[in-house]
Amino acid sequence: MEAIAKAKSLRISPIRTRLTIDLIRGKDTSEALTILNNTNTKAAKLIKKVLDSAIANAVNNEGADANVLYVKEARVDAGPVMKRHMFDSRSHIGRKDHRTSHIVIVVALKAEAKN
Repeated sequence: MEAIAKAKSLRISPIRTRLTIDLIRGKDTSEALTILNNTNTKAAKLIKKVLDSAIANAVNNEGADANVLYVKEARVDAGPVMKRHMFDSRSHIGRKDHRTSHIVIVVALKAEAKN
């Protein structure tokens, strides 16, 4: 049994988000929520929302117990890049890229709970 939650086109760089999502990969959902609550980054708030949604999907759609779930997969993919122009030196036009992220979290039952 698996439950998936996705958040697309979030206005945060994927590189910055991967630093936080690496902290929760493979952990129990309760431990992952504790880590995210104590991590003071914008990425932690966004990842926590997606993790809460994945847990709710597992409980409501699959009838799973929230206490026996773990984070099976957690990944951050690059989203579309918003390209913005700004003035550069010597009357040139420079480019400033605003990167976006897609966050995907999959929760599943622990192997011990299946037996």
